[in-house]
Amino acid sequence: MRRRHIGWIAGAAAAVLVAAGAVTYAVAEDSGDPGPKTPGAESADAGFARDMAVHHQQAVEMSYIVRDHTKNEEVRSLAYDIAQTQANQRGMLLGWLDLWGLPKVSAKPPMAWMGMGDMPERGDGSLMPGMATNTELKKLQSLDGKQAEVLYLQLMTDHHKGGIHMAEGCVAKCTVDVEKRLAQGMVDAQQSELQMMAQMLKERGAKPRS
Repeated sequence: MRRRHIGWIAGAAAAVLVAAGAVTYAVAEDSGDPGPKTPGAESADAGFARDMAVHHQQAVEMSYIVRDHTKNEEVRSLAYDIAQTQANQRGMLLGWLDLWGLPKVSAKPPMAWMGMGDMPERGDGSLMPGMATNTELKKLQSLDGKQAEVLYLQLMTDHHKGGIHMAEGCVAKCTVDVEKRLAQGMVDAQQSELQMMAQMLKERGAKPRS
């Protein structure tokens, strides 16, 4: 049942991404969008696209690490789905910035678009809530089998919680309808994956770190 559920998430994501070109076009042409046709460089739309692209990139990295450090098909399947989904979503986010003619980096700190630009950073490569540190990534690379699975599931649980918080911020603050819909889709999919990962951790005699 769980493998079918994982496949459903991947299939739903793929259905969205097949239409990526049409979605990108819709950003500029959506007549129902109550906000500006082209968001400003410091808008929530641009801030979310920039920050979530960075956040997603680390999820992809962690997923490929665990894929190479375990033979467990359930974990490998989950990691593959997360990597493919988030890599494609990252491409959409960066593509929108290109479409809007906006920079992919900002002089302002991460999360400033959410009013959280003054939050203390964890440091060591962790730029936003939920992101793993460089030390944690190195530890994941050093582990194999069940130990790698547990740490990956714990790190990805934290990562999803941070990502959901950011996506909810876009749902509340972004003005481009198609971007708000993508953000809500991230919330729904990652909440489902959080439940799945909690069960997978329980089966391995572990639990989320927080």
